[in-house]
Amino acid sequence: MTIIQTENLRKEFVLKLKEPGLGGSIRSLFRPNYRQVEAVKGVSFSVETGQSLAFIGPNGAGKSTTIKMLTGILHPSGGSAQVMGLNPWKQRQTLAMHIGTVFGQKSQLWFHLPPQDSFDLLAKIYEVPYRQYKERLANLVDMFALGTLLKTPVRKLSLGQRMRCEIAASLLHNPEILFLDEPTIGLDVVARSQIRKLIAHLNSRKGVTIFLTSHDAGDIENICKRVMVINYGEVILDTTVTELKRHYLRTKVVSVRLGQPIEEFTLPGVKFLKHRDHGVKIQIDTTLTPVETVISTLMARASLPDINIADPPLEEVIQLIYQKKPGEEEGNVSEIC
Repeated sequence: MTIIQTENLRKEFVLKLKEPGLGGSIRSLFRPNYRQVEAVKGVSFSVETGQSLAFIGPNGAGKSTTIKMLTGILHPSGGSAQVMGLNPWKQRQTLAMHIGTVFGQKSQLWFHLPPQDSFDLLAKIYEVPYRQYKERLANLVDMFALGTLLKTPVRKLSLGQRMRCEIAASLLHNPEILFLDEPTIGLDVVARSQIRKLIAHLNSRKGVTIFLTSHDAGDIENICKRVMVINYGEVILDTTVTELKRHYLRTKVVSVRLGQPIEEFTLPGVKFLKHRDHGVKIQIDTTLTPVETVISTLMARASLPDINIADPPLEEVIQLIYQKKPGEEEGNVSEIC
């Protein structure tokens, strides 16, 4: 069943231009010049119930603007959209009862109050019956390990703790779709892993449809099964995460701290970027040699007190996708509708 549908969805903004110099400033005050900017250019796609979609692109690509139109915050300049059969900007209040939103840089929790107070207020706003609210909150507290956080003012929580509370707050009214805009931004490795597992659990076990934007390739790999790339307001790729990894996320960078010095070794697709007595940095083409093979080879030569495996920056991946012309990829990547 289709839960999100857009057809030629567009959004234009009118920007007032600033002219240099004092004379220009006076002229622009009485006779201002304007420029139209197309943030979203005729985007069409559909999302099925229960899907986990990564909606990715560089800064300024139109990701957040699209989410704001789908949640009814912004009115489009043209085209149409339906979310759960509702027009988001005309039926925003009704739609709000069925969707959850988490913006990584904008909190819905009251900064000086403990999360418990925010949860109580949000339950009233969403008209959740008291008994249902208590049962649902108990489940969320258990799932998100919030027991020790409920009475602590939000300002005293770490960023990872706050994000767990943010996601729990967005689920109090049992939404069918969860819109997540940069939910792991600024988090450390442990907190990112926790948030990813929680979101993946909501999708796989609870059936919540996930619509995610992120600049972190790890979010996409660990949470989503489908990925849509947008650049300059247009969708340039719509495929599975498996296909994305096969064609574009081929490289891993392994940084290792060594217990003793080793000599460089040769494996297909393996390149030493840095080599010191007690540490190496290695780039691996995973289509030629698996990461596990490289780690095993290192372990056979030295003890490894610390290992870090990183993806290439997502901006580089998107740039590669954008630069490639249709048909250049091995095997034609088909669009998912």
